[in-house]
Amino acid sequence: MGEQKRKQEVKQKNEPYFIFEKKNFKVMLIGLAVIALGFILMAGGGSDDPEVFNPEIYSWRRIRLAPMLVLLGFGIEVYAILLNPAKKK
Repeated sequence: MGEQKRKQEVKQKNEPYFIFEKKNFKVMLIGLAVIALGFILMAGGGSDDPEVFNPEIYSWRRIRLAPMLVLLGFGIEVYAILLNPAKKK
C-alpha cells in the first residue's frame, strides 16, 4: 500500500503544473476581443485639415460605448484570472 501511494505522489510531481486551464484561456480571449472592439470603436473621427472641426469626435459611440466596452473587457480579464474551473460543485 505504501509503495502505491509513493508512485502516485511521484506521478503527481512529474505532471506539468499550469495555473490556468482551457476555460480560463477561452474567457481571456473573449475579454481581449471585447477590449479590441472597444478600441476599434474609439478610433477615427479626426479631420485631415487641422483648421476644420469635426463634431463626430464627440459621438455617443466614442464617448460612451467604446470606453464601457474597454472597461467591460478588463472586467472579463479579471474574471478569467480569478476563475477556478477545477472547482467541483
